[in-house]
Order: sequence, then C-alpha cells, then structure tokens
Amino acid sequence: MKSPLVQKPETATSAAPDLLATFIRFVIFGGGVGALSSLSVALLAMTMPWAVSNAITTVASTLLCTELHARFTFAKGRSAGWREHWQSAGSATAAYLATSIAVHILHMVQPSPGMLTEQIVYLSASGLAGAGRFLILRLYVFAGRRGRTTRPPKQQGTVAVPAPTAVRQSPCTSWPNGSRPQLAA
Repeated sequence: MKSPLVQKPETATSAAPDLLATFIRFVIFGGGVGALSSLSVALLAMTMPWAVSNAITTVASTLLCTELHARFTFAKGRSAGWREHWQSAGSATAAYLATSIAVHILHMVQPSPGMLTEQIVYLSASGLAGAGRFLILRLYVFAGRRGRTTRPPKQQGTVAVPAPTAVRQSPCTSWPNGSRPQLAA
C-alpha cells in the first residue's frame, strides 16, 4: 500500500503547461497595461519631456501590473505585499532604462521621428524588457510562496504509556465491603 505522504515528483511535462499558462497570463495582463502605457507616454510627452512622461507612466503601470500579476498571473489570489512591490519596482526600473535608452538612441539617429516610429521602438524595447521581467518575477519575486506545501502530518505511531502502578491502600482508608478497587487492564 502506498503511503499518502509520498508525493510524485513534478516532471518537466507537468511544469511546462503551468509555465506556458503563466506566460500567457503575463502577456495578457502585462501587454494590456503596456499598450495603455504606450498611449499614456505618448500623450504625456506632448506636455512634458519624454523621460518624465515615461517615468510617471512606469510608476503607475508597475503598481497596477504588480497587483495583476500577484492576483492572476502567478495565481496568488491575494494582493501583492510591499516586498513584491519593491522587487517588482527594481525590475521595472531596468525596463524603464531599456525603453528610455532605446528611444534616446532613436532620437540620436533620427532627430524628429514620427509617433508611429517612436511607438514601435518603445514597444519593441518594452517587449524585450517584459520577457526579462517575466523571468525575474516568476523565479524571484513571486517564487517565495509559490509551490510551498504544508508539512506532512507526523506519522502516528504507538505512544509509550507508563504502566499503571499498584495502588497502596492507606491503613486509614476503609473500602466498602473490605475490598480494594482494581485497576482496569
């Protein structure tokens, strides 16, 4: 008979669908917020420097994405904690630098790019940075609580119970009918 405490080890084939499903959710939520961020950056850049609009958008989208990823992408079913927000902010900072450098290089190569060209460069850099963020979030930020199982219950075995000791009758005590009580075996 198999012990209920013995669990099958996870195989690569069972981990692959989980990884693929998680990546698809990451693309849907992260990509959706990324598309909105792209529009936000473009609209804000009309009223302020591009780097500032990118920074504002990055902060807002990182907060939103971290919540979405905690609740849905990585199936935590709960809000992200401060630790996850700070760690996610670190990966978002790297993504911010990647998109800013890409657009800065575009402006050096082509001083007045059209909005479409700027969006293509921004979204391409954002997509590459997003792939890196996925790995960081999956392997580091949200990995701390993922896959943890509860400790198996302790095996129940026999418990040593001390043998009953004989009861001494005090000479002062009298028992009804002159008999002593017997201990149950």
